[in-house]
Formats: sequence, C-alpha cells, structure tokens
Amino acid sequence: MKLREKDSFRKKEGLFFIEGARLSQDAALSGVEIKELFATESAMSKYSDYIRSVENVAERCFVISEEIAEKLSDTKNNQGVFCVCKMLDKKTIIGKIKYNGKYIALEDVSNPSNFGAVIRTAEAVGLDGVIVSGGCDIYNPKSLRASMGSLFRLSVFVADDLSEYIVELQENGMKVYAGVPDSSALKITEADMSGGVVCVIGNEGNGITEATKNASTNLVTIPMKGRAESLNAASAASILIWEMMR
Repeated sequence: MKLREKDSFRKKEGLFFIEGARLSQDAALSGVEIKELFATESAMSKYSDYIRSVENVAERCFVISEEIAEKLSDTKNNQGVFCVCKMLDKKTIIGKIKYNGKYIALEDVSNPSNFGAVIRTAEAVGLDGVIVSGGCDIYNPKSLRASMGSLFRLSVFVADDLSEYIVELQENGMKVYAGVPDSSALKITEADMSGGVVCVIGNEGNGITEATKNASTNLVTIPMKGRAESLNAASAASILIWEMMR
C-alpha cells in the first residue's frame, strides 16, 4: 500500500506497484522484473491466461483474500490482480537520445492521467521517446493505468533541469519547440519538423517555465477558434506529437 501511495517510498525501495490483469500481463511480456504477484482465487479463475503469463516470470506468487484485494486497490471495481515490480532504468543519459529522433518533453505535468495519456499516444503514433522533468511520479498507479502499458515499452528520459538538457540537445542538432497558448507564436503547422525534434508541454496551470522557453529554438502554438484559451495538456501533446510525425 505504501508503494501504491508514496513516490518517496517507491524511490527508496526501487520498486513500484501495479494493479489489473491486463497491465500485469503487459509488464510481464515487456520484460519488467516482477518481484511479487498477488491474486484472489476468483481472479485466478477469471483471468487465468493473463495471470499465467505473470506467474511464469514472478519471483514469488501469493493467493490473497477479497478483503486484502480491497485494501490494495485504488479502483472502484478491482480485478484482484496486483504486482510489485522493480523500477525500470529511466535515467538521464544524453548519449541515449537519437539526435535525429522525435520526442515529446513534459515539464512539471502534474496530473497522472494526463501523463499516462501522453505516454500512450507517444507509443501509438511512433515517437522515439518521452523526456520527463518534474511533475508527477512516472510510477504513479494512475499514470501506469492511463499509459495502458506503454510506459513499460517506450523510452523515457528523466531530466532534472529541462532547460539545461535541451541546450545540450540543440548543440547536437535537434530543434526544440516550446508549446504555448500564444497567438503570436509560430503555428505548429508551420514549424520545421525535419530531423531531430523535441516539443515541450508544460504544467497544466502554469505552462512552460521561462528558462525552458528561453532555451528553446522557438515558441509554437496550436491555432484555435472559439473562446477556448488553451487545451488540456494531454490533448495539446497529442496534437504536437501528430504534427511531429506527420
């Protein structure tokens, strides 16, 4: 339960918690190191194919009661399947970035559902990876569920200081576009997406930091009609991702 609730405890232990039959199977099939599997008897019958994939690779397996499943779950209707996994290697190593690749960068994105949705879209459209700086913990259970397993497979680079990181990327030939709700910025449809490109999405309330804006190659915006002043972070990221790959 502490792994589910506290990112500080996850970091200390080097472990994270996942819930759900499909997500647990995705972890197993994606090569995630599964330390412990917990499942109720009814889940073992109902989700036998999913659970079998996890049993084959888990270090330890436990049958738990429905009452324990209720305590472990943070969903309304739990499936009775849970795993404790070893954290993935998501370190900031500049040399691992493909300088001719396409990436979305998330700066201080705090809503775990937004974060997970961006990860899922990035994998679906074929992005080379995601750069994360601040914001919600990538192992937040809500993030993991919203990503639908994409976090296990997509390259994710964690950067402490995004503004410094993108300066290095630009020095290696990449273009970095900071997405802003500003009609005076370059329209995203007119931005040069050839070669290596990073598009940055900022915090839901405060947007991108001034340091990152100043370090970026250019400010870009999504042209909008009507009275809406901005888009949800995940929606804006999806449009930027599509434009990068288009």
